[in-house]
Amino acid sequence: MNLGLRKDEVKIVPFEKDWKNEFVRIKKEILLYTKLKDYQIEHIGSTAIHDMPAKPIIDIIVGIQDLSEINHSIIEGLKEVGFLRLRVNRPNEIVFAKFTDNTYEIKTHYIHLVEYKGELWNNLSFFRDYLNVHEDARKKYLSIKLAYVNKKSTGVNEYTNFKEQFVKEIFSKKIGE
Repeated sequence: MNLGLRKDEVKIVPFEKDWKNEFVRIKKEILLYTKLKDYQIEHIGSTAIHDMPAKPIIDIIVGIQDLSEINHSIIEGLKEVGFLRLRVNRPNEIVFAKFTDNTYEIKTHYIHLVEYKGELWNNLSFFRDYLNVHEDARKKYLSIKLAYVNKKSTGVNEYTNFKEQFVKEIFSKKIGE
C-alpha cells in the first residue's frame, strides 16, 4: 500500500482494501497514547468508502466534547503517534497530519478534530455512510473527482471546491432521512 501526497498535490489511486487495516492500526495507536474512547475515532473520506478510488491519504475524524477546551494531553498523545497540528483555519475543526518522515513533505494521514456528534461530525460520517450504501452516488462522486484530476494534478483547495456542490447535495439528504 502506497500512502501519501506532497503539498497541494491531487491524485486519485485505485481502491485498496488495506486502507481499512491502516485506519485500524492508527486508531489503536491513538487509543494507546490518548484518553480518547473507541467511539470517538472514525475512518472518513474516500478511503473509507468501499471500492472508491481516492487520494492516498487516510482521513480520520476524532470527536471531543468542546473544541474551545481541547485537552493538552490529546495534542501530546497525537504527537506521540506522529500527528502534528497544521496551521489550517477551518471553522469548528482542528487539523493534524502525519508525514512519511521529518522532511514534512509527504502527508499520509489527516485527523479532523471536531465536536463529537456536532454538525461536522454528523455530516462527514453521513457522507461516508451514504456513499457506502448508494452505488449511484458513489459513481457520480467518482466521476466528479476524475473530472478534476484529468485536468490538474495540483490545487487541493480548488479540488475541494470542485466537489463542494455534490457534497452539499449529499449532506442535504441527511435532513430527509
